Amino acid sequence: MNSPILEYLASYGIDPAYIMIGLLVITLILIILYIVNLCKMKKLYRKYDRFMRGKDMESMEDTILNQFDRLDKLENSSEENKKQILDINDNLQSVYQKTGLVKYDAFREMSGKLSYSLALLDKENNGILINSMYSREGCYSYVKEIIKGESYINLSEEEAEALKLAVNGGIAEE
Repeated sequence: MNSPILEYLASYGIDPAYIMIGLLVITLILIILYIVNLCKMKKLYRKYDRFMRGKDMESMEDTILNQFDRLDKLENSSEENKKQILDINDNLQSVYQKTGLVKYDAFREMSGKLSYSLALLDKENNGILINSMYSREGCYSYVKEIIKGESYINLSEEEAEALKLAVNGGIAEE
């Protein structure tokens, strides 16, 4: 073997046999890694094949497409729910949210607290105050407008108490 590369290495004191042994070891390591890789690929292929067969030999592609359809429907449903919630919140701004009720005896000859004052207010303390007085001759009802928690018409003691209850969220001040 008259190879110029081997002669060059021999001139520096490197034995070509060591290089050959090193290349043989590297080749064996690569062969082992190749075999390990083949085993892993075979195992992965078996899992993939089992996955693609699905239940009762049903195509997994159909199953995956069905799941995507379900996700689209859920997203659309979620958007509709968000819109409905926003609409409900908008509507809740103008509905009566606070109430105050005071029952009383309007006339001394009547007992049982059959008369009442009822305040119905929204979030901004706007609404109405209903006063119903019961007597032997009949029942009389009056409605007063409430703006920002106040009435521009004089209120009776019971009406003022019902309004305070409503403004404070049903909690009586002492």
